[in-house]
Order: sequence, then structure tokens, then C-alpha cells
Amino acid sequence: MQKLAVFGGTGIIGRSIIEYLDTQDDWQGIGVARHKQQISELTPFVELDLLQPFLYDAALEQFADVTHAVYAAYVSHEDKFKENELNIQMFQGLMQVLQNAAPNLKRVILMQGVKAYGVHLGAFKTPAKETDPRHLPPNFYYDQEDILKETAKQQSWEFTILRPDVVCGFSIGTPMSIVLVIAVYAEICRFYGLPMRFPGKVGAYNALAQVTDAELLAKAVLWAATEPRAAGETYNITNGDLFRWKYLWAQLADYLEMQVAEPQTISLSTMMADKAPIWQEIQQRYSLKPVAFKDLAAWWFGDFIFGCDYDVISDTTKIKLHGFKEIVDTSSMFARLLDRYRLHKVLPVGK
Repeated sequence: MQKLAVFGGTGIIGRSIIEYLDTQDDWQGIGVARHKQQISELTPFVELDLLQPFLYDAALEQFADVTHAVYAAYVSHEDKFKENELNIQMFQGLMQVLQNAAPNLKRVILMQGVKAYGVHLGAFKTPAKETDPRHLPPNFYYDQEDILKETAKQQSWEFTILRPDVVCGFSIGTPMSIVLVIAVYAEICRFYGLPMRFPGKVGAYNALAQVTDAELLAKAVLWAATEPRAAGETYNITNGDLFRWKYLWAQLADYLEMQVAEPQTISLSTMMADKAPIWQEIQQRYSLKPVAFKDLAAWWFGDFIFGCDYDVISDTTKIKLHGFKEIVDTSSMFARLLDRYRLHKVLPVGK
């Protein structure tokens, strides 16, 4: 029996990994987060702030037989230099915990993303390959990777790095979800009797884009944890298809029973700043879960995704050649996730 410690276990990525672990007979899991949630009856949770990485004796016992660890934790901050510093400190805390509490650890999976190629800085070479050079720092992905490689060498651990892009999954209270950004924006447009206009740049509406299904990513994590060829490697991982928002937006609007109009570039961060009372009214009207508006959708994240007026394409050839060949249809994934949010009464059902 192998045991995976999931750091960042309550986020979109972590939750999907834990849910997938529950379906595997030869795996056990342990979730780790600053604030634990009851995600699974099979997977216990440990509360741990990696900025203050102290484990009580009971938690230490749960790490004693951990064989693998995945790091999917992240903290955002308005000051990007401070954000860089905090995420480096958190990862250093992870290394401390694993060295002190997991004597049977074999391999660490580090979650990165397309920011490793500078997507947040502007147009970059596409399709991006794992061998592409780094951009000018700061970028905490680079620091975390360097720390992991050095520590793994000292501790005789193996490691694998995964680079998904715009991870889409189910998680309540994790606002960095493009699925909820789109759906909540659409419902607010419906409230005002407005069509569902694409709120980003026209260039982004027409550019090629990609996403990564969290369920697909969970499968890739377990593959990467045990695949001999994955030791010491870095892999891009996406659904395997590409899309243009221009066409996917129309499909999403149709699924949500909304009319579409021409794009109108706005700042979601600005335009949604006063919409909490509107969402409360929608929640009451449809008897939805009382999730706070600020915890529902990260509007700055939507502004970023819909502001990328250039192609965002990762080359996923390498991971397929090494044995992970699963793919996901993106439009079907969005429909599945919207249905799940509706089922859990986070979103209204139809009109």
C-alpha cells in the first residue's frame, strides 16, 4: 500500500487528487491544508500552516508511512514580490516537514504551471516545451524547483514536475476557478437581463487557449508518482485539445441558456466589486448555498485569463511518449463541472 500526502488538499487540484485516491485500492491519502475540510471519509486531514511548519505528535504518526507527496499549495498576494517570497517560504516549510516527518518518502510531485514560460508577462514561444529557457526572475516556480532538486539530492528522493494550465475542477470556497468566474458572471448578466458578452480582450476571444481538467491532472499525479520514466522529469499536462473562446463561449452560453453578444472588454475586478448583494438575492431566489461572494470567484483571475490576447499552447508530446496518454474534451468538461456546481446548489439550475 502506497500513501500520498496532498499538500494544498482543499484546493481545486488537491480535492480532485483526494477524490481520485478514494477510487484506488492500492493507495491511501492524507490531506494537508491550513484549514481542513471533510472532503472524504477515507482520507484524513492534517491542519498545517507551511509558513509555520510544526506538526503535533498525532500528525507526525500519520506521516510516518507516507511514500509520496504532491505539492499543490499556493498563496496569492497583491504585491507580487511578496507573493513570490511567501510561496518560497511555504515550499521551504514543505521540505522541512517531509525531512522531519516522512522517513519512507520516495518521490515528490511539484505542481507548476504555464507561468514557468512567462504567460503572465505576455506573448511567449508556442507551443511551449519543457526544455524552453526560464524568463528573467522573480518566479517562485524556479525557486521551488531549485530547492526541490537540491533537497531531493540530499535526501535521495525522486521528483517529478507537472505543468498544467488553467486547472478546472470542483471546489467550494476556492475562488481561483475559471468555471465559476464564467458561470457567476453569466448569472449576474441574466439577473440584469443582459446577454452573455465575453468580458475580455478581443485578441483573447480569437486566440488559441487550453485548460487542464482537475480529474485528468489527478490521474497524471498518480501516474507520475510511480512511473519509472517520470523520475527527474518535467511534463506539460493539458486536456490535449485547443479552443478559441470565440467558439467555446457560444457553446457555454447555449448550455447556460443565455444569449450572446459581441465581446465588450471590461475589468471584472471593477465591475463585480459591488455585486455581492445581487448574488445574495440570486442565492435566496434559488435556495443556493450561502457561499460568500468573495469566496466564489476570483475576478482578477478572470481578468488575467481573458486578457491573454495571444496563443497559450503547451506541447504535451513528452508526457504522451512517456506513457500518459489520457485526454479530455474541453467543452464536455465544462458541461460536467457546471452540472456538478448546480447539483451542489452553488449555481442555479437553468432559468
